[in-house]
Amino acid sequence: MQPKDAAEDIVIAGAGLAGLAAALGLHRKGVRSLVLESSPSLRASGFAFTTWKNAFRALDALGVGDKIREQHLQARALRVVASATREIVGEADFTKQGKRGPLEIRCVRRDLLLQALEEELPKGTIRYSSKIVSIEEDGNIKILQLADGSVLRAKVLIGCDGINSVVAKWLGLAKPSYSGRSAARGLAHYPDGHGFDPKFLQFIGNGFRSGMLPCNGTDIYWFFTWTPSEHDKGVDESAAKMKQFVLDKLRGSKVPEEALAVIDRSEMSDVLAAPLRFRPPLSLVTASISKGNVCVAGDALHPMTPDLGQGGCSALEDGVVLARCLGEALAGKDVKGGSAENERIEAGLREYARIRRWRSVELIATAYTVGFIQQSDNAIVRFLRDKFLSGVLAGRLLKMADYDCGALSN
Repeated sequence: MQPKDAAEDIVIAGAGLAGLAAALGLHRKGVRSLVLESSPSLRASGFAFTTWKNAFRALDALGVGDKIREQHLQARALRVVASATREIVGEADFTKQGKRGPLEIRCVRRDLLLQALEEELPKGTIRYSSKIVSIEEDGNIKILQLADGSVLRAKVLIGCDGINSVVAKWLGLAKPSYSGRSAARGLAHYPDGHGFDPKFLQFIGNGFRSGMLPCNGTDIYWFFTWTPSEHDKGVDESAAKMKQFVLDKLRGSKVPEEALAVIDRSEMSDVLAAPLRFRPPLSLVTASISKGNVCVAGDALHPMTPDLGQGGCSALEDGVVLARCLGEALAGKDVKGGSAENERIEAGLREYARIRRWRSVELIATAYTVGFIQQSDNAIVRFLRDKFLSGVLAGRLLKMADYDCGALSN
């Protein structure tokens, strides 16, 4: 049982990728934190996510990169196919050298990554079934009212509480906007092995975007994004209806039978179809990403459409940068803004916000634009995309993934 008015130096709201990365980064810096998770256990919604080189730089900084590599296949290539014509309109070979070393992309199971991060944290770091419902102030202290009636007093509050973040709302960040699109995701399990090559296959156009990529020798992750219409009502009432809807859409575009078989045998997410939302990128240009001793990270900062595969990757970047800036401020290292601890904390969070602001703006805007172009069935957009733009978009994707968030120490 928690004391009614417990005090904590650092409270992190949310045990997702950003929250656990920040907590582990701080732990590596010798700083304790408490992570509040609203659910009774770790959540792994969405099954898996595409993990690019920038994410592995962050995971290496946190000390879990090699463990994740051992559990997941390195993808060899990306192939983008026009849904209407079956023409290959974009390709990338991941075995070639990038400007800063070999390219790296793996489809990582979210549950395995969260478990790997959790296992490196001291016991008791995560407090489950603990949801913040309101935030008040008492000088420099944030008073957190939890759903179970308990109260926490926090010296530092970090919001990693997702797209509906209570902390982001307290900071005054713009409400996420609906993109007009939705997404369904699934995971197909082959106990005896699936036999697919480790290649990232995408189908674009005809009003949807779909793709699949093996996670390991037994699991294949797939996604499907589309623009819902009045005719689509009820497709998310059950996993069977959702799968049939996706299969019908793909069959109409002559997607290979082996790809359809993956979807047909897959397990669907608890959330069968999720609306894709994003924070208006221009709103972040002047927004208060940090305010005093409060800041946000992950989807609480930069919710974006999944068209770059950078949502989870950038959340891991956030965790490393935040842990570095805050950890060094707490260690008394020279940070612009003052010598007292509270001043150092605020200066450290401002430095984190400075580093992550433009990265967030660029990722959100690029993801939205890429998604619009790839999914569009407009005749002019389709012609330009299939003839000229797909190679450019693939190159842009790889450039965004070749980002280095740095180590935990400067």
